[in-house]
Amino acid sequence: MPKNKWIMGILSLVAAVTLSACNTDSETSEESMDMNNATEENMSEDSGHMNMDHSGTGEVPADLQEAESPTYEVGSQAIIETDHMEGMKDAEATIVGAYDTTVYAVTYTPTNGGEPVENHKWVIHEELENPGDQPLKPGDEATIAADHMEEMDGATATIDTAEETTVYMVDFTPTTGGEPVTNHKWVTEAELSAK
Repeated sequence: MPKNKWIMGILSLVAAVTLSACNTDSETSEESMDMNNATEENMSEDSGHMNMDHSGTGEVPADLQEAESPTYEVGSQAIIETDHMEGMKDAEATIVGAYDTTVYAVTYTPTNGGEPVENHKWVIHEELENPGDQPLKPGDEATIAADHMEEMDGATATIDTAEETTVYMVDFTPTTGGEPVTNHKWVTEAELSAK
């Protein structure tokens, strides 16, 4: 009889420890899931913020040539017909600058090693490190010397498309509301329409 009590006591102790461990694992798992969800929410909020904040300083490369007779003159208004970011399409833009250049859509990996950014629009010829006088062609590689996006400056880019055109720096208020975007770089002439 005492032997049975002793065995029952040990079994009870083992059961208690096992249940306690299961409960701890469950709590840890729930805490872990909560932390993962919070991290994902923060990342998505940060990404959304990054994608929405396309304001710039208004500074342009010293060798960038102002357009002599742009379709949309500085100070005029136009309608944005592209959606580089949420709230951009159909927004009314004020033209801040107009420049003749070669504009590139590029694919690059951020300098922090994040996921590749594909077909980023736009980087202009003068925002590349030592690109030479001639326009680059699709498939060429170059180093970006611009910081339109975080971790862009210094990244190696592959040219996806190249086009000689007039590019515009614009101010606009997103159609989705929110803070006005100032000195946004770049919108091409084909991405604007008359107001």
